[in-house]
Formats: sequence, structure tokens, C-alpha cells
Amino acid sequence: MNSRRKFLKQVGQGAALSALALSSSSALASKLIPGLTDETPKPLSIGIIGAENSHSHICGKMFNIEKRFPGAEIKYIWGETEAFARKAMEVGAIPNMVKNPLDMMGKIDALIVDHRHPKFHLEAATPFVKAGIPTFVDKPFCYRVSEGKEFLAMAREHGTPVTSYSTIAHSDSTFDIAAQIKTLGEVNNVVRCGPADINSPYGGIFFYGVHLVQPLMYMFGDDIKTVKINKIGKTAGANLIYENGMVATLVFTNLHYGWETYVDTKAGMLELKSRVSETKPERCYRDMVEMFRTGKEPLSHNSILKYVAVLEAMEKSVKSDKWEDVRI
Repeated sequence: MNSRRKFLKQVGQGAALSALALSSSSALASKLIPGLTDETPKPLSIGIIGAENSHSHICGKMFNIEKRFPGAEIKYIWGETEAFARKAMEVGAIPNMVKNPLDMMGKIDALIVDHRHPKFHLEAATPFVKAGIPTFVDKPFCYRVSEGKEFLAMAREHGTPVTSYSTIAHSDSTFDIAAQIKTLGEVNNVVRCGPADINSPYGGIFFYGVHLVQPLMYMFGDDIKTVKINKIGKTAGANLIYENGMVATLVFTNLHYGWETYVDTKAGMLELKSRVSETKPERCYRDMVEMFRTGKEPLSHNSILKYVAVLEAMEKSVKSDKWEDVRI
């Protein structure tokens, strides 16, 4: 197995020079590539760090086989093992595997970081963000708010666009439900159900808890102030209290895969369902590629840190069995 950390020691002047050469060539792309006009999307070479997750397969299919984004292609992948990388190459038609992630430097215009455990994300992304390469970090963004704050400050310093979100949260469906909520009037209680495992080897509540927490924040806002995990054996759930007093109850399902949200209204208990179908490609990927091409970040840095802070407070509550404040 390749070391996730080994490549960080190899960052140096060569990487910076490669990045400079890349940015220069990108600026001249419209003049150097025959047939390229202002209306034609510029070629976009994307690299992926992390092949253990099936997301690398999904991205490969979407970009390289289905050609959902003309001109954009996953060109390089690094895997935690060679077997993981080769599987992603096979399923997603990804042409190149690198033994060291830094071998992508100077060859890619954008990066996707996709480890299963969030504790590996920021170290993997750092040299590329320092080189000015737009980066999407798969959910969850990181494992500790303090590390996330430092990383995002570094990204701002280098002027590099970065984002991270749950694909369940950043969807047409969630945006439609958020619009519906504005018409419901007073809402004091919310119940959201979905898979989560406080004992997951990939970061406990962080791994799938993000699909429960971040959509909730898209729907009702970021101002969650305190949380508590409730557990009996393998069954668990959580309560989250908003600054305005609204209570959100999370049910961690383990018998089916899916997400549902219910609200207590004056008209009765109501299940919130999207009225729209997901577009192809999905909003989460459209906004990711737009950021790669334009530098426009689809989510504020504070919002990214806030969802990590909620997950970190939930993790603390698993251990303490007490209410834990959400802190940034």
C-alpha cells in the first residue's frame, strides 16, 4: 500500500515551477488549441487522489465515458493500493495511474480528493492548493475544525478555490425542499432519518453522518448550537438544538438505505419531499466543474467549517454521553 503521507515530503521548487508552467499554458489555451473559441469549454484535465471509494468510479464514468462535461476528463488517479487504482481505471476509463500524487503536478488543472476517512483529506490536498490548483474535497471536508480553518486560510492566501459538500445536500432535491420550507410557517421540530454508524472505521459519525447533518443545514440554516448522541447498543440517534430553539432529531437507520425528513407543522406532521427530478449531470457535479473552470466557490468557507464542527461535537458526545457545544 502506498503511503498517504510519503508524497508530502517531496514538495519543493519543482512542483511550484510545474504549476507556474501549467497556469501559463492554460492562459494561452484559447490561442494554441485549434478550433477552440470563447464559447468552447477549455480542456480540463482532472486528477483524483483516492480510489478506495466508489466515487472515483462514478466520476470516471461521468467525465470519461458519458462525456457529461465536454472538454473535461479524469486523466490521472492515485490509489491507496494499486488494485484500487486499477479498478477505478477500468470502470471509469481513466488513462493514467501515478505512483505518487505529486506526479500529477503540472499535468492537471483541477483536483478531487476522495479518501474514505476525512483525516487524510487536507494533507493530500495541501501541495496542490499551494500550487493554485482548484480542489474539490469529498465529504467530509476534514476531521477537525482547527485543521480546516488553517487549511482554508492557506487556500485564501494562495487564491485557490476550494469546496466540499455532501452530494445529498448539494442537490436539486435539497434546494427544492429548502424552498418549500419557506412556505410552511412555524417549524419547531424536525426529524431526519438516514444511515449512520457511530462506530464506522472511516471516522465514526463523520462518514455518513454528513449526509444527515449538511442537508439539514441547507434546509434550516447553519446555526446549530449544541448536540447530543443517544445510543443503546447498536441503535443510535441524535438531538440537535438550533439557536432559535428548533429541535432536530436524527434517526440513524440501519435496516434500509435512504434519507427522509419530517417537520411538525400546525397542519400536522409532514414529510418533506422534493418536487423536482435530479438533472444530469447533478448539481453537485455541475457546481464542482464550474468552480474548476471559473474559480467560483459554491459554498462559503464558514458553512464548510460549520458542518464539520457539528460532526465533531457529535463525535465528542458519543464519548461523553453529554450535550456538546458546536464550536468553530
